[in-house]
Amino acid sequence: MAKVATFVVMLAFWVVLSGMFDGFHFSLGVVCCALVAIFSHDLLFFGGDRRSWVRGVIGLILYIPWLLWEILLANLHVAYIVLHPRMMELIDPQLIRFKTKLKKPLSQVTLAQSITLTPGTITVDIRDGEFTIYALTKEAAEGCPGSMEDRIAKALEDR
Repeated sequence: MAKVATFVVMLAFWVVLSGMFDGFHFSLGVVCCALVAIFSHDLLFFGGDRRSWVRGVIGLILYIPWLLWEILLANLHVAYIVLHPRMMELIDPQLIRFKTKLKKPLSQVTLAQSITLTPGTITVDIRDGEFTIYALTKEAAEGCPGSMEDRIAKALEDR
């Protein structure tokens, strides 16, 4: 089942990005997606029963719009700092560490990637559930992990 799901996701992604719909290119895409699905299906989908998969997919579908909103707000904040005449006074780089409550590797990676996707913050390291984050400002540092960790736990962690 994981191989089929990986194939479908890869093929849909390929069709959207390639823009090539003639027989040769589409069949080449099908072959490549099938090979990727055969050799790496466990990277996209691993473990769990059907119920946890459905719950995880629904959770991610609900999480992504919220994440996009947070990315937009962070973009506006970074743009404000960059365009401000006293930019150097506003920048206050911070390196923070925190222990996450997330247990699943997928949840931890989702948190790390979400932090990195949000402008003004970068995940530097994850080791034994402890995150090291670089933040451009004190406000960005105070926001980590914040509600992002709670939303990921709600979407991907078992209750």
